[in-house]
Amino acid sequence: MADGQALDEVVTFTSDLIRIDTTNRGGGDCQERPAAEYAAARLAEAGLEPTLLERAKGRTNVVARIEGTDPSADALLVHGHLDVVPAQAAEWSVHPFSGEIRDGVVWGRGAVDMKNMDAMILAVVRQWAREGVRPRRDVVIAFTADEEASAEDGSGFLADRHAGLFEGCTEGIGESGAFTFHDGGGRQIYPIAAGERGTGWLRLTARGRAAHGSRPNPENAVTRLAAAVTRIGAHQWPLRLTPTVRAALTELAALYGLEADLDDVDGLLDKLGPAAGLVEATVRNSANPTMLNAGYKVNVIPGEAVAHVDGRYLPGFEDEFRATVEELTGPDVEWEFHHREVALQAPVDSPTYARMRAAVEEFAPEGHVVPYCMPGGTDAKQFSRLGITGYGFSPLKLPDGYDYGAMFHGVDERVPVEALHFGVRVLDRFLRTA
Repeated sequence: MADGQALDEVVTFTSDLIRIDTTNRGGGDCQERPAAEYAAARLAEAGLEPTLLERAKGRTNVVARIEGTDPSADALLVHGHLDVVPAQAAEWSVHPFSGEIRDGVVWGRGAVDMKNMDAMILAVVRQWAREGVRPRRDVVIAFTADEEASAEDGSGFLADRHAGLFEGCTEGIGESGAFTFHDGGGRQIYPIAAGERGTGWLRLTARGRAAHGSRPNPENAVTRLAAAVTRIGAHQWPLRLTPTVRAALTELAALYGLEADLDDVDGLLDKLGPAAGLVEATVRNSANPTMLNAGYKVNVIPGEAVAHVDGRYLPGFEDEFRATVEELTGPDVEWEFHHREVALQAPVDSPTYARMRAAVEEFAPEGHVVPYCMPGGTDAKQFSRLGITGYGFSPLKLPDGYDYGAMFHGVDERVPVEALHFGVRVLDRFLRTA
């Protein structure tokens, strides 16, 4: 059981880390080192020997290992990222990098994504040091840079260049899962992530004949690009069920006393009400146009036009995604992956998943744990290169009306103190039994 010092420290650490501005604007414009040094110092105080690693100056990662009692057991990776997305202070109720604690809530960028989890990890590790606790298997702690961009300076760099630090790791936990989802009818659901859609960020390029804007031009690059973007945006992707999503639908149907009719998934989703939001984004591939760039003067038809599309594909359906994009872009538009990462799937019948479920249920006996697939991606993608099966498990007990999803990259990101306390208790319980 987490002690009083651990409960105090998780709040302090969350606030302190928020005050360290680690805004990642992409293109290498971020400095995680101050946060990495802060985390490393807290680990060193607990008797660990953290290693700081950089691919680029200031883009710092921290890795430490806690030796387990069973040297024959596989190791477990516990990871969280140190960078955050940008925040416009004028839009916020409090300054996004104040780390202010007000009315039992910690405010600021990273409160949920994901300096809260970083703080939980630190609080648990330090409690173990005070109590002389050792886990059954080795636990490797990793605080990473660059998750909010390409991860090239973070988990990608660690996986490609420092694989030895993760020797023996077969499973890992990170963001995002084991949070309270209120269904509006009094039920509290705790989804644990056992999969992620793959990332397929696309760059579309249309080329044509540059000319004066007053003349007819059937080779207009902007027109060609616009047509392709419209086709992609309007495309209705077919239903595709992965094992994780099948398990999620089956368990949710049972919770609501419904027949798990997987031949009529859309009908089942309608019957699930708000709980459908846990799975509806992961029953299909998707592609959303997000950026357009063409031209430099209103009376000049440019010779080239470019668009970017945020594509996501389910485990096992990347080939279908590629073929569909090829068809939708057509002969006049070229496309390529601007950034690509694999889709992931983890077993929901594993001992590790069962232990995560048990840890949540111990401290939230009124809750209902279900598996789910994340619509986006995490550092688990890069760590999968090392053969590490990833789960989303950063536990939080949240009050009704708290929009967890809106906290990610949103305005007024914040986390209740009680949610952090719950997270420390559950994480401690799980890691002691893992």
